[in-house]
Amino acid sequence: MTVQATIEEKLANDCNPLHLDVINESNNHNVPEGSESHFKVIVVSPEFAGKNLLARHRMINKTLAVELKDAIHALAIHTYTEDEWKEETGGAPMSPPCMGGK
Repeated sequence: MTVQATIEEKLANDCNPLHLDVINESNNHNVPEGSESHFKVIVVSPEFAGKNLLARHRMINKTLAVELKDAIHALAIHTYTEDEWKEETGGAPMSPPCMGGK
C-alpha cells in the first residue's frame, strides 16, 4: 500500500470525514521522482467541533504517528468543521466519496 493510501485509510477510519483530500506534494520538493514524503491533508469532520486548531492537529498527528516517524517528512494539515468548510468554500456542496465503479 502506498503512503498516500495509508494516510487516506487511517484518516477515513479515525476522523469520520465528510470530506478528505490527501495530496502528495513531494514533486514540489527536492526529492527523487515518485517520492511520497511531503503531503497536504484537508479534513472536514464533525469530530473537530469544539476543538481548537492545536487539538485538531494533534488528532491528525496521533492518527499518523507511525507514518510521521518513518515515511512522512512534511505534513500540511487543514482541518474544518462542516460549517467552517461551507464558509471557506462559499457554501458549495461537497461531492460524496467515490465508491468506485464505471
